Amino acid sequence: MTEEPSETLPASASTMASRLAFAFERLLDMPLAPGLYIVATPIGNLSDISVRALATLAQADVVYCEDTRHSRTLVAHYAIRATLRPYHEHNAEEQRPRVLHDLAQGRKVALISDAGTPLVSDPGFKLVREAAAAGHAVVAVPGASATLAALTVSGLPTDAFFFAGFLPAKEGARKSRIKDLAAVPGTLVFFEAPTRTAATLADLADVLGDRASVVARELTKLHEDVRRAPLSELARTFEEDPPKGEIVILVAPPGETDVSDATIESQLAAAMETLSMRDAVRAVSDNLKIPKARVYDLALALKKTQRSSDA
Repeated sequence: MTEEPSETLPASASTMASRLAFAFERLLDMPLAPGLYIVATPIGNLSDISVRALATLAQADVVYCEDTRHSRTLVAHYAIRATLRPYHEHNAEEQRPRVLHDLAQGRKVALISDAGTPLVSDPGFKLVREAAAAGHAVVAVPGASATLAALTVSGLPTDAFFFAGFLPAKEGARKSRIKDLAAVPGTLVFFEAPTRTAATLADLADVLGDRASVVARELTKLHEDVRRAPLSELARTFEEDPPKGEIVILVAPPGETDVSDATIESQLAAAMETLSMRDAVRAVSDNLKIPKARVYDLALALKKTQRSSDA
């Protein structure tokens, strides 16, 4: 006898729900080996957590997190009865020996952050280094990341990027750090406090020039907002209307805004007369000193247009 679909779900949705439940139960039936598990958690939307992450948290002997009150919301939402202990920048030196002791006792230890992937602008790399040096298994349970989420929706080059975390709070130190990053041949990604967003954008424009930029706010949350404009324009926008919530700032690589699409297309058209598209993209990218990803996208569009003209 076939199973009747749920009265509240279409047959396909009911099947999907059943398979998700089966996958979760299967993971729970597989014993979790001792070790340190670096578990990514949602950056906003609680649904952005993997089945494997839930199973890992459910089976961990202890879960270390930045703020136990914050993380309790997540585990309670999924009815996980986890032992939560704090591990953050203010107590890491004190807590690290305790975590290593847990691991030495053969326990299953999970490390999570308040949001996203642990160790990305969070404490933890020293723990991972010492755990690995002591011979303990260190396992990544990947998932949500504000850095990658912002990068993928930005429209800026993704073939090379540099995550620089938070810039210094004081203007002088901030500008000095920006100067250090000016020549990085990739998209720059920063986290920033909403109260400093306008000032940081203005300093970025002052040091780097008016590069293309993006401010991604409250990613995956109810009021998600992504603004794309030159740095000076975004600086004015947020000076007049200060933002709220979690902020990610992205800045185009050097030269990205100095070369027009028309210039790239002109050089591509000439290069593609004698070279393959791949070689033409490389040649134009090297000549104009711009990311290959941008040139490649324009080459695809140009090739499509040429095919339409020949048809």
